[in-house]
Amino acid sequence: MAYFPAFLKLDDKKILIVGGGNIAYEKLDHLLDFTNDIHVIAQEFSSEMMHRIKQENLRYEQRAYKSGDIQEFAIVVVAVDSIKLQAEIFQESKQYNCLCNAVDSVDYCDFIFPSYVKKDDLIIAISTSGASPAMAKHLRMYLQKLIPSGISEFLQEMKGLRKSLPKGKERMKMLDEKAKKYIENWRK
Repeated sequence: MAYFPAFLKLDDKKILIVGGGNIAYEKLDHLLDFTNDIHVIAQEFSSEMMHRIKQENLRYEQRAYKSGDIQEFAIVVVAVDSIKLQAEIFQESKQYNCLCNAVDSVDYCDFIFPSYVKKDDLIIAISTSGASPAMAKHLRMYLQKLIPSGISEFLQEMKGLRKSLPKGKERMKMLDEKAKKYIENWRK
C-alpha cells in the first residue's frame, strides 16, 4: 500500500535521531529545514554530524540507545545498521504513540522521508513509496529547475492577500485567477 502524503507541522514536536553516521546526518540535514528541536543519541558521530550538531546547538548524547529514550519525543528517526535495534525501537514507539522512521527498513516505518524541493514557502514532495528513492531524487532535481525564480515573492504577495481580504467565494476566485495567470505567464 502507498504512503499517504501529508505535511506535518513540527512546532512543539520533539524529534529524536538515533545514530550518528552519514545517513543520520542526511536525515538531520532535512529535518533542520523545518525544525531545530532535535536530540541525537549515538555511540559514535561522524565529524560532519558532530560539526552540524554543534553549529545548530542541538542536544546530543554519546551513548547507546536504551529503552525509554523515546518517551518524550513525537518522532524518532532510527539511522543505525542494527535491524534488531530498529525493530525494538519501532515496537517501543507504539507504546509512546511516537511516529517512527527506521532508515531503509519500511517494515519499521510509520512514515518515510520524501525527496523534496523547498524554496521558502513552496514545498514539493516526491515519493515512490520506497520503490525507487533514486527516481524520486532525479525527479526532484528535474522539478527544481522548473520552479520560477520569482515564486517566493509571488507567494508572499498571495499570503498577504489571503490575510487582508475577507474570506469567501470572491477571495477564492480572485486568488485562483491570480495563481492561474502567474503560471500562464511563467510558462510563456
